[in-house]
Amino acid sequence: MGYTFLFHTKWADFDANKHMRHTAYNDYAAECRVRFFMDNGFHVSRFEKENFGPVLFKEETTFLREVKLGENITVSLFLEGISKQGERFKLFHRIYREDGVLAAEIKVFGAWIDLKKRKLTTPPVELLATIDALDKTEDFEVISIKP
Repeated sequence: MGYTFLFHTKWADFDANKHMRHTAYNDYAAECRVRFFMDNGFHVSRFEKENFGPVLFKEETTFLREVKLGENITVSLFLEGISKQGERFKLFHRIYREDGVLAAEIKVFGAWIDLKKRKLTTPPVELLATIDALDKTEDFEVISIKP
């Protein structure tokens, strides 16, 4: 399953040079992830009720082409890696301009955390199945966890 979302950019996303500010790319990638979870039955309230949520360890952005003032973007989400138990994950985003040109790529490495214990946890099987159904990158890997 692929996941993409069209965003209508807003004035506040742009800088004095009339191109999208660097942190806005990451904001849209994060919003894409939230919408993916919501569209698959994992609303913020469900995370709260089940007492877990995502935590990010690393976010890496590669800027390829500028997005100009007033352009809309499409953000795609892919699975780049997951641990055997599903507690750690690598997600990959591509951000495209209106004309279909690839503007940026974002890699996110994270895990699931128990919100009470403040320790890493395994997410519900239903969520693991949803994540695993995402299209995988060519360099998809099973993340090994060192003891």
